[in-house]
Amino acid sequence: MPVLVAGSIATDHLMHFPGKFSDQLLADQLHKVSLSFLVDELVVRRGGVAPNICYGMAQLGGSPVLIGAVGSDFDEYRGWLEKSGVDCKHVHVSATQHTARFVCTTDTEMCQIGSFYAGAMGEAVDIEIEPIWNATGADLAVISAYDPAAMVKHSSECRDKGLRFVADPSQQITRMDGEALRGLIEGADLLFTNDYEKSLLESKTGLSETEIMAQVGVRITTLGSKGVEIVGRDLERVHVPVAKERSKADPTGVGDAFRAGFLTAREWGLSWERAAQVGSLLATMVLETVGTQEYAVVRDDFAARLSESYGDDCAVEVLPHLP
Repeated sequence: MPVLVAGSIATDHLMHFPGKFSDQLLADQLHKVSLSFLVDELVVRRGGVAPNICYGMAQLGGSPVLIGAVGSDFDEYRGWLEKSGVDCKHVHVSATQHTARFVCTTDTEMCQIGSFYAGAMGEAVDIEIEPIWNATGADLAVISAYDPAAMVKHSSECRDKGLRFVADPSQQITRMDGEALRGLIEGADLLFTNDYEKSLLESKTGLSETEIMAQVGVRITTLGSKGVEIVGRDLERVHVPVAKERSKADPTGVGDAFRAGFLTAREWGLSWERAAQVGSLLATMVLETVGTQEYAVVRDDFAARLSESYGDDCAVEVLPHLP
């Protein structure tokens, strides 16, 4: 079944300065800084929470539907996603704004100067979920991080219309106040956070762990190198360790890939444990590559790696579902 994935859509423009920013900054002149850095490298990466999740789902043979707001400069990115198996028909295209963009320069000391342009993302609040749900035959909507007002609106619409949804506030927890966060998570089938975000969410909402569990069906908490924990009202605690890695390249997008694998495996009808194992392996594959959408799922290799990390029974159960 199709899964709607709403969230940020952006491109990352990453540059490298072959020197140290600190050598160019004068302590007594910081009030009038005016600098230009000649860079020796520019890499443009496809990014954004929603496309990252959609790409991972499509790699596993899922049917993701991308929801978000972009500018007219989205055409090349759209082509890449559609070629990868992502439905982009329902993406809102702004008549005036560009697609969100992160521009960052890194020096030899790994210090960074960056700017994030939200652009068209601010128009996401105009998107309605129900018409897309009906048009695609979806059975789940994922509300991931982007415009906070849009996130709260989408959750409210799903509750009012009786649509199953996932609350995935991630980095927007720091931006949203307690009232907005309570409105985002109430009635969610699933709630995703990492362990720090879990504590921050409880602090900002004023709700205890027990009170949050009364608001959602199942809570999935990623624990970094310690794996993932899954708890629910009618579910015994599940803990799954991380999948074995072959190398470490870049952690960007690891959480998005976990969500993609986890949600796709649940759509297949697999258990919570199996879903977390599939998600963990997909996350590890992103860790091993530079870029959030630069990996590929190869059926036999993916099954072999599941076997290596979680045993032959896991591989046998997952293999029939892989494209």
